[in-house]
Amino acid sequence: MNRLRDRGLIPRPLLFWSGIVVCSAGVAEHIRMFVDAAEMHYHMAHMTMGASMWLAMAAIVFGLVLSGVGLLPRRLGHPPTGAPGAAGSPIPDPPVSAQQRTRLRRRLVAVLSFALVVDQMKPATLAFVLPGARAEYGLTAAEVAALPMGGLTGTVLGSLLWGHLADRIGRRSSVLLAALLFVATTVCGAMPSFEANVLMCLLMGMSAGGMLPIVYALMSEVFPGRSGLMVLTAGLTTVGGYLAVSGLSALLEPSYGWRSLWFFQLPLALALLGLNRWIPESPSFLESRGRSAEARRMALQFGLTRAPAEPRTPGGARALLGPGYLGQTLVISGFALSWGLVYWGFVTFLPTVLKDSGLRTPASEILFASALLSVPGTAVAAWLYSRWSTRKTMTLYGAITAGSLIALIAVPLDNPRVAVPVLIGLLTGASGVVSVLGPYTAQVYPTAFRGLGSGLSAACSKSGGIVGPPLVGWMLAAMPLGRVAAVIAVPMALASGAIARYGKETGSTAADTGRTPQAPDRARVG
Repeated sequence: MNRLRDRGLIPRPLLFWSGIVVCSAGVAEHIRMFVDAAEMHYHMAHMTMGASMWLAMAAIVFGLVLSGVGLLPRRLGHPPTGAPGAAGSPIPDPPVSAQQRTRLRRRLVAVLSFALVVDQMKPATLAFVLPGARAEYGLTAAEVAALPMGGLTGTVLGSLLWGHLADRIGRRSSVLLAALLFVATTVCGAMPSFEANVLMCLLMGMSAGGMLPIVYALMSEVFPGRSGLMVLTAGLTTVGGYLAVSGLSALLEPSYGWRSLWFFQLPLALALLGLNRWIPESPSFLESRGRSAEARRMALQFGLTRAPAEPRTPGGARALLGPGYLGQTLVISGFALSWGLVYWGFVTFLPTVLKDSGLRTPASEILFASALLSVPGTAVAAWLYSRWSTRKTMTLYGAITAGSLIALIAVPLDNPRVAVPVLIGLLTGASGVVSVLGPYTAQVYPTAFRGLGSGLSAACSKSGGIVGPPLVGWMLAAMPLGRVAAVIAVPMALASGAIARYGKETGSTAADTGRTPQAPDRARVG
Protein backbone atom coordinates (compact mmCIF):
# COMPACT_ATOMS: atom_id res chain seq x y z
CA MET A 1 0.00 0.00 0.00
CA ASN A 2 1.35 3.42 -0.99
CA ARG A 3 1.50 5.79 1.94
CA LEU A 4 3.23 8.94 3.10
CA ARG A 5 6.59 8.01 4.56
CA ASP A 6 9.28 9.72 6.64
CA ARG A 7 11.87 8.86 4.03
CA GLY A 8 14.56 11.54 3.85
CA LEU A 9 12.38 14.24 5.42
CA ILE A 10 14.52 14.51 8.58
CA PRO A 11 18.09 15.10 7.39
CA ARG A 12 19.75 13.68 10.53
CA PRO A 13 17.16 11.52 12.32
CA LEU A 14 19.55 10.14 14.96
CA LEU A 15 20.45 13.63 16.17
CA PHE A 16 16.83 14.76 16.03
CA TRP A 17 15.38 11.92 18.10
CA SER A 18 18.32 11.91 20.51
CA GLY A 19 17.66 15.60 21.16
CA ILE A 20 14.00 14.90 21.89
CA VAL A 21 14.96 12.19 24.41
CA VAL A 22 17.46 14.48 26.18
CA CYS A 23 15.05 17.43 26.21
CA SER A 24 12.18 15.28 27.51
CA ALA A 25 14.43 13.93 30.27
CA GLY A 26 15.12 17.48 31.41
CA VAL A 27 11.40 18.28 31.45
CA ALA A 28 10.68 15.05 33.34
CA GLU A 29 13.05 16.16 36.11
CA HIS A 30 11.10 19.41 36.47
CA ILE A 31 7.87 17.40 36.71
CA ARG A 32 9.40 15.30 39.48
CA MET A 33 10.22 18.44 41.44
CA PHE A 34 6.68 19.70 40.91
CA VAL A 35 5.24 16.42 42.23
CA ASP A 36 7.55 16.66 45.28
CA ALA A 37 5.94 20.02 46.06
CA ALA A 38 2.53 18.40 46.66
CA GLU A 39 2.89 18.78 50.43
CA MET A 40 3.22 22.54 49.89
CA HIS A 41 0.07 22.61 47.71
CA TYR A 42 2.35 22.72 44.67
CA HIS A 43 3.74 26.12 45.61
CA MET A 44 7.30 26.46 44.31
CA ALA A 45 7.77 30.23 44.56
CA HIS A 46 11.15 31.39 45.88
CA MET A 47 12.52 27.83 46.13
CA THR A 48 16.27 27.48 45.65
CA MET A 49 17.32 26.13 42.24
CA GLY A 50 19.42 23.11 43.15
CA ALA A 51 21.96 21.26 41.07
CA SER A 52 19.36 18.87 39.65
CA MET A 53 17.25 21.75 38.31
CA TRP A 54 20.26 23.42 36.69
CA LEU A 55 21.29 20.09 35.18
CA ALA A 56 17.75 19.57 33.85
CA MET A 57 17.77 23.06 32.30
CA ALA A 58 21.11 22.29 30.64
CA ALA A 59 19.66 19.02 29.28
CA ILE A 60 16.71 20.90 27.78
CA VAL A 61 18.97 23.42 26.06
CA PHE A 62 21.32 20.72 24.81
CA GLY A 63 18.40 18.67 23.53
CA LEU A 64 17.00 21.66 21.65
CA VAL A 65 20.34 22.32 19.98
CA LEU A 66 20.81 18.65 19.12
CA SER A 67 17.37 18.32 17.52
CA GLY A 68 17.74 21.66 15.76
CA VAL A 69 20.97 20.48 14.12
CA GLY A 70 19.20 17.27 13.15
CA LEU A 71 16.54 19.26 11.30
CA LEU A 72 18.92 21.53 9.39
CA PRO A 73 19.00 20.67 5.69
CA ARG A 74 22.37 19.59 4.41
CA ARG A 75 22.36 22.50 1.97
CA LEU A 76 20.70 25.78 2.95
CA GLY A 77 21.47 27.65 -0.24
CA HIS A 78 19.30 27.76 -3.34
CA PRO A 79 20.24 25.12 -5.96
CA PRO A 80 21.91 26.32 -9.13
CA THR A 81 19.66 27.45 -11.93
CA GLY A 82 18.69 24.61 -14.19
CA ALA A 83 19.20 21.89 -11.59
CA PRO A 84 15.77 20.27 -11.55
CA GLY A 85 16.51 17.59 -8.99
CA ALA A 86 18.92 17.34 -6.12
CA ALA A 87 21.29 14.42 -5.99
CA GLY A 88 19.95 11.55 -4.01
CA SER A 89 16.30 12.62 -4.34
CA PRO A 90 13.94 9.67 -4.00
CA ILE A 91 12.20 8.27 -7.04
CA PRO A 92 8.53 9.29 -7.20
CA ASP A 93 6.06 6.69 -6.02
CA PRO A 94 3.40 5.36 -8.37
CA PRO A 95 0.17 7.39 -8.39
CA VAL A 96 -2.04 6.68 -5.40
CA SER A 97 -5.70 5.76 -5.67
CA ALA A 98 -8.45 8.27 -5.00
CA GLN A 99 -9.29 6.51 -1.74
CA GLN A 100 -5.68 6.62 -0.52
CA ARG A 101 -5.36 10.27 -1.53
CA THR A 102 -8.50 11.17 0.41
CA ARG A 103 -7.16 9.33 3.44
CA LEU A 104 -3.85 11.23 3.25
CA ARG A 105 -5.61 14.57 2.94
CA ARG A 106 -7.89 13.92 5.88
CA ARG A 107 -5.01 12.67 7.99
CA LEU A 108 -2.96 15.77 7.20
CA VAL A 109 -5.83 18.12 8.04
CA ALA A 110 -6.36 16.26 11.33
CA VAL A 111 -2.67 16.47 12.29
CA LEU A 112 -2.33 20.15 11.38
CA SER A 113 -5.59 20.93 13.20
CA PHE A 114 -4.19 19.18 16.27
CA ALA A 115 -1.01 21.26 15.92
CA LEU A 116 -3.04 24.47 15.80
CA VAL A 117 -5.12 23.49 18.84
CA VAL A 118 -1.96 22.79 20.85
CA ASP A 119 -0.55 26.08 19.56
CA GLN A 120 -3.64 28.05 20.62
CA MET A 121 -3.55 26.45 24.07
CA LYS A 122 -0.17 28.01 24.86
CA PRO A 123 -1.12 31.73 24.86
CA ALA A 124 -4.66 30.95 26.07
CA THR A 125 -3.16 29.38 29.21
CA LEU A 126 -1.73 32.75 30.24
CA ALA A 127 -5.17 34.10 31.13
CA PHE A 128 -5.93 31.11 33.38
CA VAL A 129 -2.62 31.06 35.29
CA LEU A 130 -2.61 34.77 36.15
CA PRO A 131 -4.73 34.59 39.34
CA GLY A 132 -2.74 31.69 40.79
CA ALA A 133 0.62 33.19 39.83
CA ARG A 134 -0.33 36.53 41.33
CA ALA A 135 -1.33 34.92 44.64
CA GLU A 136 1.68 32.60 44.87
CA TYR A 137 4.30 35.20 44.01
CA GLY A 138 2.54 37.96 46.00
CA LEU A 139 2.27 40.41 43.10
CA THR A 140 0.04 43.33 42.26
CA ALA A 141 -2.17 43.33 39.16
CA ALA A 142 0.30 45.62 37.38
CA GLU A 143 3.27 43.40 38.27
CA VAL A 144 1.69 40.11 37.20
CA ALA A 145 0.79 41.71 33.84
CA ALA A 146 4.46 41.14 32.87
CA LEU A 147 3.60 37.44 32.42
CA PRO A 148 1.16 37.81 29.49
CA MET A 149 3.21 40.70 28.17
CA GLY A 150 6.25 38.41 27.96
CA GLY A 151 4.21 35.68 26.29
CA LEU A 152 2.67 38.01 23.71
CA THR A 153 6.03 39.64 22.99
CA GLY A 154 7.35 36.16 22.34
CA THR A 155 4.56 35.45 19.86
CA VAL A 156 5.51 38.57 17.87
CA LEU A 157 9.18 37.59 17.77
CA GLY A 158 8.35 33.94 17.07
CA SER A 159 6.08 34.80 14.14
CA LEU A 160 8.93 36.64 12.42
CA LEU A 161 11.64 34.11 13.34
CA TRP A 162 9.69 30.98 12.42
CA GLY A 163 8.35 32.59 9.26
CA HIS A 164 11.95 33.15 8.16
CA LEU A 165 12.93 29.60 9.17
CA ALA A 166 10.04 28.14 7.17
CA ASP A 167 11.47 29.75 4.04
CA ARG A 168 15.01 28.63 4.85
CA ILE A 169 14.80 25.08 6.24
CA GLY A 170 11.31 24.11 5.11
CA ARG A 171 7.75 24.07 6.44
CA ARG A 172 7.94 20.60 7.93
CA SER A 173 11.20 21.12 9.80
CA SER A 174 9.92 24.40 11.21
CA VAL A 175 6.73 22.75 12.48
CA LEU A 176 8.78 20.07 14.25
CA LEU A 177 11.16 22.64 15.74
CA ALA A 178 8.22 24.65 17.09
CA ALA A 179 6.71 21.46 18.55
CA LEU A 180 10.03 20.66 20.24
CA LEU A 181 10.02 24.12 21.83
CA PHE A 182 6.48 23.32 23.02
CA VAL A 183 8.01 20.40 24.92
CA ALA A 184 10.78 22.50 26.42
CA THR A 185 8.59 25.38 27.58
CA THR A 186 6.25 23.19 29.62
CA VAL A 187 8.76 23.84 32.42
CA CYS A 188 7.03 27.21 32.87
CA GLY A 189 5.19 25.26 35.56
CA ALA A 190 8.32 24.71 37.66
CA MET A 191 10.00 28.12 37.70
CA PRO A 192 10.60 29.22 41.31
CA SER A 193 11.05 32.93 40.53
CA PHE A 194 8.58 35.14 38.72
CA GLU A 195 11.34 36.59 36.53
CA ALA A 196 12.27 33.10 35.31
CA ASN A 197 8.61 32.42 34.61
CA VAL A 198 8.38 35.55 32.47
CA LEU A 199 11.47 34.46 30.52
CA MET A 200 10.04 30.99 29.91
CA CYS A 201 6.74 32.53 28.81
CA LEU A 202 8.69 34.64 26.33
CA LEU A 203 10.21 31.44 24.87
CA MET A 204 6.81 29.74 24.97
CA GLY A 205 5.34 32.63 23.01
CA MET A 206 8.08 32.32 20.40
CA SER A 207 7.10 28.72 19.72
CA ALA A 208 3.36 29.47 19.72
CA GLY A 209 3.72 32.52 17.51
CA GLY A 210 5.66 30.57 14.92
CA MET A 211 3.30 27.63 14.42
CA LEU A 212 0.42 29.58 12.83
CA PRO A 213 2.22 31.09 9.82
CA ILE A 214 4.02 27.81 9.08
CA VAL A 215 0.82 25.75 9.07
CA TYR A 216 -0.99 28.24 6.85
CA ALA A 217 1.91 28.31 4.41
CA LEU A 218 2.02 24.51 4.30
CA MET A 219 -1.73 24.12 3.85
CA SER A 220 -1.85 26.71 1.07
CA GLU A 221 0.81 24.74 -0.82
CA VAL A 222 -0.46 21.22 -0.19
CA PHE A 223 -4.10 22.23 -0.76
CA PRO A 224 -3.81 25.20 -3.15
CA GLY A 225 -7.19 26.78 -3.74
CA ARG A 226 -8.91 24.89 -0.84
CA SER A 227 -9.27 28.18 1.00
CA GLY A 228 -12.60 27.34 2.63
CA LEU A 229 -10.98 24.39 4.39
CA MET A 230 -8.18 26.63 5.65
CA VAL A 231 -10.59 29.25 6.98
CA LEU A 232 -12.74 26.66 8.74
CA THR A 233 -9.67 25.02 10.27
CA ALA A 234 -8.34 28.38 11.48
CA GLY A 235 -11.59 29.35 13.13
CA LEU A 236 -12.44 26.03 14.77
CA THR A 237 -8.95 25.40 16.14
CA THR A 238 -8.89 28.86 17.73
CA VAL A 239 -12.10 28.04 19.58
CA GLY A 240 -10.91 24.50 20.31
CA GLY A 241 -7.68 25.66 21.93
CA TYR A 242 -9.50 28.06 24.23
CA LEU A 243 -12.13 25.47 25.19
CA ALA A 244 -9.41 22.88 25.90
CA VAL A 245 -7.56 25.20 28.27
CA SER A 246 -10.72 26.34 30.04
CA GLY A 247 -11.72 22.69 30.55
CA LEU A 248 -8.30 21.73 31.89
CA SER A 249 -8.37 24.70 34.22
CA ALA A 250 -11.69 23.57 35.68
CA LEU A 251 -10.44 19.99 36.11
CA LEU A 252 -6.85 20.42 37.26
CA GLU A 253 -6.35 23.77 38.92
CA PRO A 254 -8.51 23.22 42.04
CA SER A 255 -6.50 20.12 43.00
CA TYR A 256 -3.07 20.62 41.46
CA GLY A 257 -2.70 24.39 41.19
CA TRP A 258 -2.08 26.71 38.25
CA ARG A 259 1.31 25.20 37.40
CA SER A 260 -0.28 21.93 36.34
CA LEU A 261 -1.82 23.65 33.29
CA TRP A 262 1.66 23.92 31.74
CA PHE A 263 2.78 20.36 32.52
CA PHE A 264 -0.36 18.73 31.12
CA GLN A 265 0.55 20.09 27.68
CA LEU A 266 3.73 17.98 27.57
CA PRO A 267 2.05 14.77 26.28
CA LEU A 268 0.22 16.82 23.66
CA ALA A 269 3.49 18.28 22.35
CA LEU A 270 5.14 14.84 22.34
CA ALA A 271 2.15 13.42 20.48
CA LEU A 272 2.56 16.10 17.83
CA LEU A 273 6.20 15.10 17.36
CA GLY A 274 5.14 11.46 17.15
CA LEU A 275 2.71 12.35 14.35
CA ASN A 276 5.51 13.90 12.28
CA ARG A 277 5.42 11.08 9.70
CA TRP A 278 2.05 12.38 8.50
CA ILE A 279 3.32 15.93 7.99
CA PRO A 280 4.79 16.24 4.47
CA GLU A 281 7.13 18.84 3.14
CA SER A 282 5.50 21.34 0.80
CA PRO A 283 5.81 20.37 -2.89
CA SER A 284 6.32 24.04 -3.73
CA PHE A 285 9.20 24.35 -1.25
CA LEU A 286 10.82 21.15 -2.51
CA GLU A 287 10.59 22.38 -6.09
CA SER A 288 12.06 25.76 -5.12
CA ARG A 289 15.07 23.93 -3.66
CA GLY A 290 15.63 21.90 -6.81
CA ARG A 291 14.33 18.66 -5.26
CA SER A 292 12.02 18.01 -8.18
CA ALA A 293 11.68 14.25 -7.77
CA GLU A 294 10.51 14.63 -4.17
CA ALA A 295 8.22 17.47 -5.20
CA ARG A 296 6.59 15.28 -7.88
CA ARG A 297 6.13 12.47 -5.36
CA MET A 298 4.39 14.77 -2.87
CA ALA A 299 2.28 16.28 -5.63
CA LEU A 300 1.10 12.82 -6.66
CA GLN A 301 0.40 11.87 -3.06
CA PHE A 302 -2.02 14.79 -2.63
CA GLY A 303 -3.66 14.77 -6.03
CA LEU A 304 -1.74 17.51 -7.83
CA THR A 305 -1.16 16.48 -11.43
CA ARG A 306 2.36 17.90 -11.37
CA ALA A 307 4.78 19.52 -8.97
CA PRO A 308 4.08 23.25 -8.62
CA ALA A 309 6.47 25.46 -10.60
CA GLU A 310 7.12 29.17 -10.18
CA PRO A 311 9.46 31.71 -11.71
CA ARG A 312 12.67 32.06 -9.67
CA THR A 313 11.90 34.63 -6.95
CA PRO A 314 14.34 36.04 -4.39
CA GLY A 315 13.31 35.62 -0.77
CA GLY A 316 13.80 37.52 2.47
CA ALA A 317 12.58 40.84 3.82
CA ARG A 318 13.93 42.75 0.84
CA ALA A 319 11.64 40.83 -1.50
CA LEU A 320 8.69 41.05 0.91
CA LEU A 321 9.02 44.84 1.03
CA GLY A 322 10.06 45.17 -2.60
CA PRO A 323 8.15 47.09 -5.28
CA GLY A 324 6.12 44.07 -6.40
CA TYR A 325 4.70 43.24 -2.93
CA LEU A 326 5.10 46.33 -0.75
CA GLY A 327 1.52 47.47 -1.33
CA GLN A 328 0.01 44.15 -0.33
CA THR A 329 2.32 43.86 2.66
CA LEU A 330 1.24 47.26 3.98
CA VAL A 331 -2.44 46.53 3.44
CA ILE A 332 -2.30 43.12 5.14
CA SER A 333 -0.14 44.38 8.02
CA GLY A 334 -2.52 47.28 8.66
CA PHE A 335 -5.51 44.95 8.64
CA ALA A 336 -3.79 42.54 11.05
CA LEU A 337 -2.73 45.31 13.45
CA SER A 338 -6.26 46.77 13.44
CA TRP A 339 -7.71 43.39 14.37
CA GLY A 340 -5.14 43.07 17.18
CA LEU A 341 -6.24 46.40 18.65
CA VAL A 342 -9.87 45.25 18.59
CA TYR A 343 -9.36 41.76 19.99
CA TRP A 344 -6.42 42.10 22.36
CA GLY A 345 -7.24 45.67 23.33
CA PHE A 346 -10.98 46.31 23.33
CA VAL A 347 -12.44 42.80 23.74
CA THR A 348 -10.08 42.14 26.67
CA PHE A 349 -11.83 44.87 28.69
CA LEU A 350 -15.39 43.75 27.89
CA PRO A 351 -15.80 41.53 31.01
CA THR A 352 -14.74 44.41 33.26
CA VAL A 353 -16.89 47.00 31.47
CA LEU A 354 -19.98 44.79 31.44
CA LYS A 355 -19.56 44.01 35.12
CA ASP A 356 -19.37 47.73 35.94
CA SER A 357 -22.43 48.57 33.82
CA GLY A 358 -24.92 47.26 36.37
CA LEU A 359 -26.00 44.12 34.50
CA ARG A 360 -28.07 41.66 36.50
CA THR A 361 -26.88 38.79 34.30
CA PRO A 362 -23.21 37.86 34.94
CA ALA A 363 -20.87 39.28 32.29
CA SER A 364 -19.24 35.87 31.79
CA GLU A 365 -22.58 34.33 30.83
CA ILE A 366 -23.32 37.08 28.32
CA LEU A 367 -19.89 36.83 26.69
CA PHE A 368 -20.00 33.02 26.61
CA ALA A 369 -23.41 33.08 24.91
CA SER A 370 -22.24 35.76 22.49
CA ALA A 371 -19.08 33.83 21.64
CA LEU A 372 -21.02 30.58 21.18
CA LEU A 373 -23.54 32.22 18.86
CA SER A 374 -20.71 33.77 16.85
CA VAL A 375 -19.18 30.35 16.04
CA PRO A 376 -21.46 29.73 13.01
CA GLY A 377 -20.01 32.92 11.57
CA THR A 378 -16.76 31.00 11.03
CA ALA A 379 -18.52 28.44 8.85
CA VAL A 380 -20.19 31.23 6.90
CA ALA A 381 -16.80 32.93 6.45
CA ALA A 382 -15.33 29.69 5.08
CA TRP A 383 -18.16 29.32 2.57
CA LEU A 384 -18.00 32.96 1.43
CA TYR A 385 -14.21 32.85 1.19
CA SER A 386 -14.19 29.80 -1.06
CA ARG A 387 -17.36 30.42 -3.08
CA TRP A 388 -17.71 34.19 -3.27
CA SER A 389 -14.55 36.28 -2.92
CA THR A 390 -11.48 36.23 -0.69
CA ARG A 391 -11.00 40.00 -0.77
CA LYS A 392 -14.69 40.78 -0.28
CA THR A 393 -14.99 38.33 2.61
CA MET A 394 -12.09 40.06 4.34
CA THR A 395 -13.79 43.40 3.75
CA LEU A 396 -17.19 42.16 4.95
CA TYR A 397 -15.98 40.79 8.27
CA GLY A 398 -13.82 43.84 8.88
CA ALA A 399 -16.86 46.05 8.24
CA ILE A 400 -19.00 43.96 10.62
CA THR A 401 -16.36 44.42 13.32
CA ALA A 402 -16.10 48.17 12.80
CA GLY A 403 -19.89 48.61 12.55
CA SER A 404 -20.47 46.71 15.79
CA LEU A 405 -17.95 48.90 17.58
CA ILE A 406 -19.64 52.06 16.33
CA ALA A 407 -23.05 50.69 17.39
CA LEU A 408 -21.82 50.56 21.00
CA ILE A 409 -22.05 54.35 21.09
CA ALA A 410 -25.84 54.15 21.35
CA VAL A 411 -26.32 50.72 22.95
CA PRO A 412 -27.22 50.59 26.65
CA LEU A 413 -25.03 47.83 28.04
CA ASP A 414 -27.31 47.30 31.01
CA ASN A 415 -30.00 45.95 28.66
CA PRO A 416 -28.99 42.44 27.50
CA ARG A 417 -31.70 42.30 24.83
CA VAL A 418 -30.02 45.16 23.01
CA ALA A 419 -26.40 44.60 24.02
CA VAL A 420 -26.14 40.88 23.19
CA PRO A 421 -26.92 41.23 19.43
CA VAL A 422 -24.24 43.91 19.13
CA LEU A 423 -21.74 41.80 21.05
CA ILE A 424 -22.54 38.82 18.82
CA GLY A 425 -21.83 41.02 15.80
CA LEU A 426 -18.55 42.20 17.31
CA LEU A 427 -17.33 38.70 18.18
CA THR A 428 -18.56 37.28 14.87
CA GLY A 429 -16.69 39.95 12.95
CA ALA A 430 -13.52 39.55 15.00
CA SER A 431 -13.52 35.74 14.77
CA GLY A 432 -14.22 35.94 11.04
CA VAL A 433 -11.34 38.34 10.48
CA VAL A 434 -8.79 36.16 12.25
CA SER A 435 -10.13 33.05 10.46
CA VAL A 436 -9.55 34.51 6.99
CA LEU A 437 -6.44 36.58 7.71
CA GLY A 438 -3.91 33.71 7.88
CA PRO A 439 -5.16 31.80 4.81
CA TYR A 440 -5.45 35.01 2.79
CA THR A 441 -1.91 36.10 3.63
CA ALA A 442 -0.45 32.70 2.74
CA GLN A 443 -2.09 32.85 -0.69
CA VAL A 444 -0.81 36.32 -1.55
CA TYR A 445 2.92 35.60 -1.42
CA PRO A 446 5.10 33.24 -3.51
CA THR A 447 6.86 30.23 -2.02
CA ALA A 448 10.21 32.02 -1.62
CA PHE A 449 8.92 34.31 1.15
CA ARG A 450 5.44 32.99 1.95
CA GLY A 451 6.55 31.95 5.44
CA LEU A 452 8.05 35.36 6.23
CA GLY A 453 4.99 37.18 4.85
CA SER A 454 2.66 35.03 6.94
CA GLY A 455 4.91 35.58 9.94
CA LEU A 456 4.81 39.37 9.54
CA SER A 457 1.01 39.29 9.36
CA ALA A 458 0.81 37.16 12.51
CA ALA A 459 3.30 39.43 14.30
CA CYS A 460 1.21 42.51 13.47
CA SER A 461 -1.98 40.88 14.76
CA LYS A 462 -0.28 39.92 18.02
CA SER A 463 1.30 43.35 18.40
CA GLY A 464 -2.17 44.46 19.43
CA GLY A 465 -1.63 42.43 22.59
CA ILE A 466 1.30 44.68 23.48
CA VAL A 467 -0.15 48.02 22.39
CA GLY A 468 -3.89 47.43 22.83
CA PRO A 469 -4.45 46.83 26.58
CA PRO A 470 -2.54 49.89 27.88
CA LEU A 471 -4.02 52.09 25.13
CA VAL A 472 -7.62 51.01 25.75
CA GLY A 473 -7.13 51.13 29.52
CA TRP A 474 -5.90 54.71 29.28
CA MET A 475 -8.84 55.72 27.06
CA LEU A 476 -11.43 54.04 29.33
CA ALA A 477 -10.12 56.12 32.22
CA ALA A 478 -10.74 59.31 30.24
CA MET A 479 -13.91 58.66 28.21
CA PRO A 480 -17.01 56.42 28.09
CA LEU A 481 -16.99 52.99 26.46
CA GLY A 482 -18.94 54.07 23.37
CA ARG A 483 -16.41 56.71 22.48
CA VAL A 484 -13.52 54.30 23.03
CA ALA A 485 -15.23 51.78 20.75
CA ALA A 486 -15.63 54.45 18.07
CA VAL A 487 -11.93 55.33 18.25
CA ILE A 488 -10.89 51.66 17.95
CA ALA A 489 -13.33 51.27 15.03
CA VAL A 490 -11.52 53.88 12.93
CA PRO A 491 -8.36 51.85 12.07
CA MET A 492 -10.51 48.74 11.51
CA ALA A 493 -12.74 50.64 9.08
CA LEU A 494 -9.77 52.19 7.26
CA ALA A 495 -8.03 48.81 6.99
CA SER A 496 -11.19 47.19 5.62
CA GLY A 497 -11.47 49.96 3.04
CA ALA A 498 -7.84 49.42 2.05
CA ILE A 499 -8.48 45.69 1.56
CA ALA A 500 -11.54 46.48 -0.56
CA ARG A 501 -9.61 48.96 -2.71
CA TYR A 502 -6.12 47.50 -2.93
CA GLY A 503 -6.43 43.88 -1.76
CA LYS A 504 -5.59 41.09 -4.18
CA GLU A 505 -8.20 38.50 -5.07
CA THR A 506 -6.62 35.13 -4.28
CA GLY A 507 -7.39 31.46 -4.44
CA SER A 508 -8.89 29.07 -6.88
CA THR A 509 -10.88 25.87 -6.66
CA ALA A 510 -8.44 24.28 -9.09
CA ALA A 511 -6.97 21.98 -6.49
CA ASP A 512 -10.34 20.42 -5.89
CA THR A 513 -10.31 19.08 -9.44
CA GLY A 514 -6.67 17.97 -9.36
CA ARG A 515 -5.11 20.96 -11.17
CA THR A 516 -2.35 23.06 -9.69
CA PRO A 517 -3.27 26.76 -9.65
CA GLN A 518 -0.55 29.17 -10.72
CA ALA A 519 -2.10 32.61 -10.47
CA PRO A 520 -1.67 33.30 -6.74
CA ASP A 521 2.12 32.92 -6.90
CA ARG A 522 2.78 34.32 -10.33
CA ALA A 523 0.83 37.54 -10.08
CA ARG A 524 2.59 40.74 -9.16
CA VAL A 525 0.83 42.79 -6.57
CA GLY A 526 1.18 46.51 -6.11
